[in-house]
Amino acid sequence: MKTKELKDRVYKLSGSKAPLSYMLRTRHTQRKPLLYFDGQSNRALRYSSNQLSPFQDEQDDNAILEPVIFEDGMLYVSKTNPVLQEFLSYHPGFNTEFYEVDNEKDASKEVEELDYQIDALIAAKQLDLEMLETIGRIALNLNVDKLSTAELKRDVRLYAKNSPKDFLDTLNDPMLHMQSIASKAISEGFLRLKNKQKDIYFNLPSNKKKLMSIPFGETPIYSLANFFKTDDGLELMKTLEKKLSE
Repeated sequence: MKTKELKDRVYKLSGSKAPLSYMLRTRHTQRKPLLYFDGQSNRALRYSSNQLSPFQDEQDDNAILEPVIFEDGMLYVSKTNPVLQEFLSYHPGFNTEFYEVDNEKDASKEVEELDYQIDALIAAKQLDLEMLETIGRIALNLNVDKLSTAELKRDVRLYAKNSPKDFLDTLNDPMLHMQSIASKAISEGFLRLKNKQKDIYFNLPSNKKKLMSIPFGETPIYSLANFFKTDDGLELMKTLEKKLSE
C-alpha cells in the first residue's frame, strides 16, 4: 500500500475549473482500462466498499461497487476508509486527473520559496555598483549606461524578488565576471562585431585583426567569455580589464 499513514485525506481535481459533481472511474473494463503496474504485471483496479483490497484479483464475488464522486472538485476520504485511499493512490489519474491536498507540504514549499526570496533580496541589497551593472547587463540585458543608479537597483531587486533562485544562481556563476568584461569590451569599442555578429575583431589603434568566429548557436558575449578561459584568452581579458579601468 502506498498510503501507509492512517489519517483523513482530501483530494482535489486538477485544473482551475471544478464541476459541481465529477464521478471518477472506479473499475476496470476492456473498453476503459483501469490498471496499475506493480513492477511485474498490470493489475486491474476496482473500488469496492466491502473488500480489503483495491485489486480485483484479490476480491471475492460479493464486491459491492460504489461511486467515487468529487463535489465541487473536492473529495474527502476518512481514515476509516483506507481501501479507498489506497485505491486512489494506485489510480492512473492520481497527480494528473486529481491530487492529494497536503497543507503541510504546501506550507513547507512556500517557506522554502520565501527563504530564497529573502536571501536573494539581501544579496541584491548588498551589491556594489559594478556588480549591479554586471547583473543588469548580463542577466537582464539592460543598457546600464542609460539607467540611473536608482533605476538599476530597482530592476535588479525586482529580478531578485520575482526569480530568487535564478538570481542567486546568476550571482554565483563564475562566468558572470567574464561575461561582464566581454560585454564591456564590446560596448566600449575595444572589440567589434562584424559579419552580422558572426565574428569578433580587435578594434585597437594598432590591431584590427580578427579575434574569433562565433560558434553556431552561441552569443558573442558567451563565446568571448568562454575564450577567456583559455591561456590566450586569459591574457586578453587582463589586457581588456586594464583598458576598461583607465
